[in-house]
Amino acid sequence: MAGLLERIQRAKRPPFHTMSPQAARAAYELAAEVLEPPRAPLARVDELTVPAADGTPLRARLYAHSRAALPVLLYLHGGGFTVGSLETHDSLCRQLAQRSGGAVLALDYRLAPEHRFPVAVDDAWAALQWLAANAATLGLDGKRLAVGGDSAGGTLAAVCALQARDAGLPLSLQLLITPGTTAHADTPSHKMFAEGFLLDSATVGWFFDQYIDEDQRRDWRFAPLGADDLDGAAPACIILAECDPVVDEGIAYADRLRAAGVPVALELYRGVTHDFIKMSRMLKVGSAAQQAAADALKEAWSR
Repeated sequence: MAGLLERIQRAKRPPFHTMSPQAARAAYELAAEVLEPPRAPLARVDELTVPAADGTPLRARLYAHSRAALPVLLYLHGGGFTVGSLETHDSLCRQLAQRSGGAVLALDYRLAPEHRFPVAVDDAWAALQWLAANAATLGLDGKRLAVGGDSAGGTLAAVCALQARDAGLPLSLQLLITPGTTAHADTPSHKMFAEGFLLDSATVGWFFDQYIDEDQRRDWRFAPLGADDLDGAAPACIILAECDPVVDEGIAYADRLRAAGVPVALELYRGVTHDFIKMSRMLKVGSAAQQAAADALKEAWSR
């Protein structure tokens, strides 16, 4: 990991917080899959549209290793609610579909600053409801439904799991990969890993500013650790990186879920940074984390 960070720093790419959101998106798109394996061939890769709550058609992509009636994961990409797309997470979604034996529906939710909080939340929740209602028409098993994501997508997945609980929509699993769960980026890990560990504090602050006003940040749909009650949420698989500004809040969320009686499998990968799960071409531990996520899905869907 240290060698990889050194090479990334030598490349002298400008940090996101020095760019416009549009330039940051283009830069992320170019670099996102450089450290990942080639996109795995699958029997099924379908381009779809999913209606948002306001009727806006949202792009989505369905991945599956066969055309059987498979269980399905709604996957929400990371990128600080500001960057990221179907393309930046294509390799990861293919790996999850191939390794888990289920289907993965990746959602291109709307990004900030053009679409500020809570648009991404509303898009994710609308997509989960749509998937539950329309899985059979896609040839999938909507009774075995999971939600997941990495980074900002992990935050959205945690929120969707609580919304699903409140709506009586049963989920097999919430897969939270290095999620953000707090309002103000003020935990000890944010200070310890503020610079030099891939996701730096200036970029975190820039993402927050693009997405949400200061006076909204205690809303649990942005900071799910602040939700009044986590009882009855779906079982969780939480994958964290040790050298990550958001590691403390990931552990705190796992603790709160457990205290609420929610089954939690917590995997803390030592010596790696945020986004390590998308570096599996270079890091064996990235591949191990992908397999752990897939195994958690497989187990949840077999219950």
